[in-house]
Amino acid sequence: MKQLCHYSDIEESSAKGFNIEGTPLFVVKKEGAVYVYQNLCPHLSIPLEYAPNQFLDSEERFIICSNHGALFNIENGACVSGPCVDDALTPIQHTVKDNCIYVNI
Repeated sequence: MKQLCHYSDIEESSAKGFNIEGTPLFVVKKEGAVYVYQNLCPHLSIPLEYAPNQFLDSEERFIICSNHGALFNIENGACVSGPCVDDALTPIQHTVKDNCIYVNI
């Protein structure tokens, strides 16, 4: 496991991108829970964000692909709207310990 960041580095209802050993990923914090996904749209295998750390829709309810507007559930990465419905983001195994987020790449 590699330390990614401190839990407090991610604001509530926000996301932050990282690149760990060549793997692009991002962390979303929602209602105190942490979710980590690979930063690749399952439709086109391109990064999701349109600007650094811009992974959420305007209402902060879904992860959004900036290229074609696909929406993904934050809690499980499932696509609920767009060209990749029935597909999902790739989750990254992680844990939160001692106020730090660790990932297993």
